[in-house]
Amino acid sequence: MINYLYVLPIRSVNRVVRVTIIESKELVKTYDTGSVRVEALKGVDLNISKGEMVAIMGPSGCGKTTLLNCLSGLDDVTSGKVFVEGKDITELGDNEKTVYRAHHMGFIFQFYNLLPVLTAVENVELPLLVSGIRPAEARKKAEKALDMVGLKGWEEHRPAELSGGQRQRTTIARALVNDPKIVFADEPTGDLDTETSNEVMDVMCRLNRENGQTFLIVTHDPKVGERAHRIIKMDSGLIKVDENNPAACSARPPDDEDAKRTEDAKPGKRPRPKMKKR
Repeated sequence: MINYLYVLPIRSVNRVVRVTIIESKELVKTYDTGSVRVEALKGVDLNISKGEMVAIMGPSGCGKTTLLNCLSGLDDVTSGKVFVEGKDITELGDNEKTVYRAHHMGFIFQFYNLLPVLTAVENVELPLLVSGIRPAEARKKAEKALDMVGLKGWEEHRPAELSGGQRQRTTIARALVNDPKIVFADEPTGDLDTETSNEVMDVMCRLNRENGQTFLIVTHDPKVGERAHRIIKMDSGLIKVDENNPAACSARPPDDEDAKRTEDAKPGKRPRPKMKKR
């Protein structure tokens, strides 16, 4: 008997094996009100690898949010297929989709969607309680999630007592509390100032690196796109550009203040004197 020995090239040892976690095939979404028919998605093919942070960008009305909603099962597709971890979610019923999302997905929205009468920890633990997790276990996981996003000590504060950045970090904690494999974010920094947006993106990038969770982010902000592994640009319901970003999840892009500090730190450069307040 002849034994065949297959030897892989040495260069393949360090090759990164990408595992597809989300895939769409010829995805079409049409909104038909009877008098108006709008083709929001026109046959979108897309593959997202496990652990990627992907920014979906483009002008208003180009189909970004519709794509996000179809990939997550929040919206039904007109035709085509969506596979998440190999499962065809277009074949699932509404209840099945709800259960699947509750166990495998997390969501971050622009306007927080926090219940104003509940504290931060109560808002974060709510999805777990709805899923049937015991209250004591849900509270423990919610506190851990808040600690993960830097909100330890703010558990008992209501949304009105939190800053915009703290409220968005609370929504991130809520999205991560069920330890999802995929996080969908729709304009997560759209209602925040530049400094707070940077802080929120720092948190999301850190969690992506440390936990290996997949992030799909719809955004208009180029600085958010600069932090992603891939940038997908859409227009008129189609993907026009799909490019890798070598600077993925690196340190935040420098702002004007960072540039000033860098200039002041050059050898032989005397630091600018600070003006005293009168």
